[in-house]
Amino acid sequence: MERNVVAKNTTIVGDIKSDGDFRIDGTLEGTLKTQGRVIIGVDGFINGTVEAANADIEGKFSGTLQVFKTLTIKATANISGDVSIGKLSIEPGATFNATCVMKGTLKDINAKNDKQKISEKTA
Repeated sequence: MERNVVAKNTTIVGDIKSDGDFRIDGTLEGTLKTQGRVIIGVDGFINGTVEAANADIEGKFSGTLQVFKTLTIKATANISGDVSIGKLSIEPGATFNATCVMKGTLKDINAKNDKQKISEKTA
């Protein structure tokens, strides 16, 4: 996988779509969709929508964040908005002011309940 970098003191406004990883040390205003990992550095800021397989956040994020696998929030992170994730890891000291939905967990619970109902019906 290729890694794309938005360097410090760089601002991008618009939509980005890629299969590779992204590291944001500057500012992104818009939409970022990737099949890889998104890393927001300590000085990085995203205002908009992000869809990614995994994400590590050390900087600031505001908007809609959809992470299909694991979201890791470092102690220096500041997140606000709507978050949808598979798994969540938050270090002490992080600011997390968001509505959060864990997608994978609910699916697993429902699958277990369905298996129990099937086994209860058999004679």
